[in-house]
Amino acid sequence: MNQSIFPRISMDTSTRALLIVLTILIAVGGMVHDQFLSPRYLLLQLQSGALLGIIAAGAMLVILVGHIDLSVPWTLSVSAIVSTAVMQAGGGSEWVELSPLAGLVAGAAIGILNGFGVAYLRIPSLIWTLAINAILLGASAFYAGNAVVASQPSHLMTMLGSGKLFNLVPNSVLLWIVFSVGLMWLLRRTVIGRYIYLVGSREKAAYLSGIDTRRVVLGAFVLSGVCSAIAGMLLAGYAGQAYQRMGDPYLLPGIAAVVVGGTSILGGKGTYGGTIAGVLVITLISSMLSLMHVPEAIKQICYGVLIVGMVSLYSIRQTTAAA
Repeated sequence: MNQSIFPRISMDTSTRALLIVLTILIAVGGMVHDQFLSPRYLLLQLQSGALLGIIAAGAMLVILVGHIDLSVPWTLSVSAIVSTAVMQAGGGSEWVELSPLAGLVAGAAIGILNGFGVAYLRIPSLIWTLAINAILLGASAFYAGNAVVASQPSHLMTMLGSGKLFNLVPNSVLLWIVFSVGLMWLLRRTVIGRYIYLVGSREKAAYLSGIDTRRVVLGAFVLSGVCSAIAGMLLAGYAGQAYQRMGDPYLLPGIAAVVVGGTSILGGKGTYGGTIAGVLVITLISSMLSLMHVPEAIKQICYGVLIVGMVSLYSIRQTTAAA
């Protein structure tokens, strides 16, 4: 029998634990708020989770090769601004529906810039991507004149960002499902996926075995930039406009979802299935905090504490296993 083209999904201990936590959160949420368990509300949470899931996918790929991408907020914002600006500049032309391609190109270009600095110039990713994020912030402010950028997304962006299949299932959730299957196939069934894990585990050994480690790192950053661009255009389609700082709330939750999902912050270990579980947990926690009217600042603190706690827990487990 031929092997299925779909990746076989297996769950490790961390993923199983997250599913238990997820079940508890849903039960507690149902007790806290009557509408929490309604299908419509849960689908709304999945719509929010779809954006975070795509962002977390890019973050995970970079973390798997042993680096981190802190330029996500403004890669997301700039890609959305570029795509809507092209849409606006095109007026009524039929070519304006190709404006999402401009956003994807912008995200890929930022990814190339990030990857070049980290892989070829050997600048620590923490410093380089943070600097790129600051440059993008400044460039966006210069373009907008320190004003809010209000622009109209294309029909495709609106359809994917806010449209629903049969007026029930958000299109962004369907896109996330297709995206997730594709990414799991890439990581589990392709040479590129194996190279990503090898470079993250031992870059020097991967290099000595003949792998062009710099191209692998560059590719991971490019994919991260594209993921941020996709999320940015979905968010613009949902909100009906692109605006400055639209990506700021997603940096910590994206990293938290990856870390909570069991991906090693040192690289070389992790599954996107675990990241999906992490995304759902983060989304439900955020939803519960919103129902409790917790300010955004407190949410960010919670995400930071969660990242520190999970990294510490996984580090202790690895140390114990090695002893």
